[in-house]
Amino acid sequence: MTNRLTQLRWQLSAFSEFSPEQLHKVYQARCAVFIVEQNCPYQDIDGKDPLSHHLVAWDNNDDIAAYLRIVPAGISYAEPSLGRVLSTQAWRGTGVGKELIANGIKALRQLYPSAPVRIGAQAYLEKFYGSFGFQTVSDIYLEDEIPHLVMLLPASDC
Repeated sequence: MTNRLTQLRWQLSAFSEFSPEQLHKVYQARCAVFIVEQNCPYQDIDGKDPLSHHLVAWDNNDDIAAYLRIVPAGISYAEPSLGRVLSTQAWRGTGVGKELIANGIKALRQLYPSAPVRIGAQAYLEKFYGSFGFQTVSDIYLEDEIPHLVMLLPASDC
């Protein structure tokens, strides 16, 4: 499985740096995971994408293996945040999710040095995000009928 991960090409881009084809694939992956697989109709295109940076893991076929967006402070939360975190069905169980979060935190630290990071995480992933240093700072709440928690990664001087 690890060999598959070494084949991935990581791309950190502002929204305007995506080609139309890449942007189409991002929206296609987000729709497949968050709307179809989770059976959760909601407005995915929320106006935050043009303001955000996006981290994509592309496979050898230029398909998305994993994706997240980095939202600046003052948009979703007072702090910068990670959101729309996903791994595509074909890549689940390979460790790509761990690489995605590690690379997302690294990218966020480059963009916003020493800033705390706040996320709205699905509650079942609390232990996963906790393994990266995120701390739960809220009770469980429902977002689109899915249990979530707010979690905070403390500021770092990395």
